[in-house]
Amino acid sequence: MFIFPLTNNLARSHNLNMFNSKKIRPTSEATRSLVLSTALGMFRERGVDAVTMREIAKSAHIALGAAYYYFPSKEALVQAYYDQVQADHFARVSVQFAEGKQNLPERLRIAFHSKFDILKGDRKLLGALFRYAGEPKHQLSVLGAATKANRQQSIAVFKLAINEERLPEDIRAVLPTALWALSMGFLLYFIYDDSPQQERTYKLIDGALELLVRLLPLAKSPLFKPFRGSLFVLLRDTGLLAEPMSPVPHSPQEV
Repeated sequence: MFIFPLTNNLARSHNLNMFNSKKIRPTSEATRSLVLSTALGMFRERGVDAVTMREIAKSAHIALGAAYYYFPSKEALVQAYYDQVQADHFARVSVQFAEGKQNLPERLRIAFHSKFDILKGDRKLLGALFRYAGEPKHQLSVLGAATKANRQQSIAVFKLAINEERLPEDIRAVLPTALWALSMGFLLYFIYDDSPQQERTYKLIDGALELLVRLLPLAKSPLFKPFRGSLFVLLRDTGLLAEPMSPVPHSPQEV
């Protein structure tokens, strides 16, 4: 006569344990955005190394487990920041390019200026992150394998900027990567630029782009085709040519 009650008790206990063992996981995109924005604010103020995940969760007024559910580490938070910047950059230039028929200097200026407009409030954060560039295997290295997708996204922006230009195929293949490399040089200067609103950086960008546009017709000359071919092979064989994400259709090209 005790089997039935015991069975019921066991069943109730089993169901209760199942309920208690369920991990209630947050699923709100708003929560993810809150964790990211809170972390970035703290990173900007104190630096990445000085902030812990526990402090981020406390500041966001959520459980530590909820923070870890979305971002398993601080590196994941910074990677999300990289993704956010690249997505914002591509969206901005896409909108501006769609608004009118700009010439090449104007499109390049939009591509570079919009990137640094996005980063204007993050010079301190970028300075802390740039040190990882010298650690190829680090998850946050801008030149490492872990951030390859971000580089491809950035190169895709420059490919979009030159899309309407009539260019030989070899120049079209090399130029977006070259422009990305140039942007990295500008970024380092930008981090150190203490002029009002980083006006010296923008002046450097505009001057360099003016020189580039002037030299481009010379580079397109048939006389330079053998040199361009050798350069293309060298960059390809050494892995310095990256195929950008979100390919953009080519316009008619010169032979």
